[in-house]
Amino acid sequence: MKVYKTNEIRNISLLGGKGSGKTSLAESILFECGMINRRGTIDAGNTVCDYFPVEKEYGYSVFSTLLYAEKNGKKINLIDCPGSDDFVGNVVTALNVTESALMLIDGQYGVEVGTQNQFRTVSSIGKPLMMAINKMEAEKSDFDNVLTQLKESFGNKVVPIQFPASSGPGFKSIVDLLTMKQYTYGADGGKATVTDIDGSLADRAEELRAELIEMAAENDEALMDKYFETGELSETEMLDGIRKGLADSSLIPVMCLSGEKNMGVDRLLEVLADIAPAPSDMPGVKDTDGNEVKADAAGPLSLFFFKTTIEPHIGEVSYFKVMSGTLKAGTDLNNMNRGSKERIAQLNVVCGQMKTNVDELAAGDIGATVKLKDVRRGNTLNEKDCESIYDFIEYPAPKYQRAVRPVNESEIEKLGTILNRMHEEDPTWLIEQSKELKQTIVSGQGEFHLRTLKWRIENNEKVQIEYQEPKIPYRETITKAARADYRHKKQSGGSGQFGEVHLIVEPYHEGDPEPDTYRFGNQEYKMNIKDKQEIPLEWGGNLIIYNCIVGGAIDARFIPAIVKGIMDRMEQGPLTGSYARDVRVCIYDGKMHPVDSNEISFRLAARHAFSDAFRNANPKVLEPVYDVEILLPSDAMGGVQSDLQGRRGIMMDMSSANGLERIKARIPLKELASYSTALSSITGGRASFNMKFSSYELVPADVQEKLLKAYEEASKDED
Repeated sequence: MKVYKTNEIRNISLLGGKGSGKTSLAESILFECGMINRRGTIDAGNTVCDYFPVEKEYGYSVFSTLLYAEKNGKKINLIDCPGSDDFVGNVVTALNVTESALMLIDGQYGVEVGTQNQFRTVSSIGKPLMMAINKMEAEKSDFDNVLTQLKESFGNKVVPIQFPASSGPGFKSIVDLLTMKQYTYGADGGKATVTDIDGSLADRAEELRAELIEMAAENDEALMDKYFETGELSETEMLDGIRKGLADSSLIPVMCLSGEKNMGVDRLLEVLADIAPAPSDMPGVKDTDGNEVKADAAGPLSLFFFKTTIEPHIGEVSYFKVMSGTLKAGTDLNNMNRGSKERIAQLNVVCGQMKTNVDELAAGDIGATVKLKDVRRGNTLNEKDCESIYDFIEYPAPKYQRAVRPVNESEIEKLGTILNRMHEEDPTWLIEQSKELKQTIVSGQGEFHLRTLKWRIENNEKVQIEYQEPKIPYRETITKAARADYRHKKQSGGSGQFGEVHLIVEPYHEGDPEPDTYRFGNQEYKMNIKDKQEIPLEWGGNLIIYNCIVGGAIDARFIPAIVKGIMDRMEQGPLTGSYARDVRVCIYDGKMHPVDSNEISFRLAARHAFSDAFRNANPKVLEPVYDVEILLPSDAMGGVQSDLQGRRGIMMDMSSANGLERIKARIPLKELASYSTALSSITGGRASFNMKFSSYELVPADVQEKLLKAYEEASKDED
């Protein structure tokens, strides 16, 4: 194939909700461009995009797939993204390495929750967006109704550049407002017959064209002046205005087609080649030093690797974008992240499973290579003296967690290696070896997301695994002051052990005055502060320790051992074994022995004294609480609200947004363990949510009592 210049390249993310028809459209695009001889189907499992075993098993996309098409002297790189919100990580990656997005809308159902979710993702990343109403041939398809929904949801910047002569089973013809021609297709789709617009459609075409011209003119002063003078723009001028409106996200052009019937696909490609921005048309990406890196083929050579996969019969495939410069096969580069050198021996342009060798790729182009020694997703490879490093992709927080373990305990190390490799392929699969919970925690975007991971591990890697509900990272704290002392004394021949510690504990609140005087019963304790340690805790909160010992009751050399003893109990709280937080301790007295006192004696004495004082300080268990935002259709509101009440959720706000309802609530993490599955069941899969840690809050008394009993029983079993 020819070497495309930067201004001849179009990088586009292909988006759309589940069932919107992306895979069928991709097949028609490749067929139209001569990349394949016949179109595959999802039912037959022979599509170019969904070629991984897990995708054939489930019947829809799990991974994003890179494709390319050549049209009118342009190379169009498409990244076909999964429609399920569980695989949003693929969407985020694709949007960050493309210059624009094309979102398919199902002509039968219009704006769905998945549409809203993907629109928010596109907007947050700031990429130009085009839309195409697909499945125009379907029985319930209604172009005008869907266009109205789009305008209501996303504003008047939504503007049609095409409309169908008719929607539904009679769909076979498109009126194009750019060319002011009518494109009519045969039963098998393919190439259109181009004619003048039918008279019955001419008035509507003129009306919509006038609206399009006005919106296009608004993006350029010169075009606006001409429009005011003549009331008209040429096709070239209109395209100019649309390109500018796209680039600053002030215009969303809408097309129509049938991907499955291959009607309108040829014209779609022509429009994409004409209006989608080239890499050189958009602002450059900023590197980690804040420097803008423009897509300049004459600039220093710099590559960003955004994806790695393990593909059948090939092994590891590394996908990259040429951020700057021109890449030629055989080039030696420096890995800026890992300090190693790599030779790009083979360059491929990619069309699903099909990979074609090329000799050269210019800035802005997307390609792949194999058999690299030490390259990971997110790495930057540069030529000598180029210092740019890229880290511009931010992934959404996880929404679903499970503890994972192998059925065969001997495979635990093997499982760890597999999980880390899976994270490389999908960075929204997060893996944590939790010291606190003593579990391996796998986090993802939903139940289906983790079910997919399990399927791949068991079927591809032949390791059987079990999922369990993860333990909750509770915290312990105290609510009043308490005093305790403890003497550790042990004599077993020769040198013994002796250490006695007296201390006071109380809750810590930022801004509290320094401790002065305490009264317990009829006795008053005056604190003379000699030293203060502020210890920020890894798990949140603080521990403040005051040395208030006077008269040499305990030698200063034993204070570090006392602190260690206190930390032992902070790391394993007396109530449930959870981490403790937000406590301050005054060590005010004690005793030591000239021979038998040592560090271990004072560490043990401090541990017991702290534990006793903690138990007497009205201790409480804290639980993590999350802010949750739910987007749902109005007819599901009652069921969702009722479910939240059963989860100890507190409603914070309700509002309507773009035709959907939005609920904001605060919910304990314990109650969110299977929320994605429950929400999908309640709403028929039409709702979505996101969650973010808010704070630790006191658990209700009945919940605390259950936790204490459970811990007590577990401790007995261990004994």
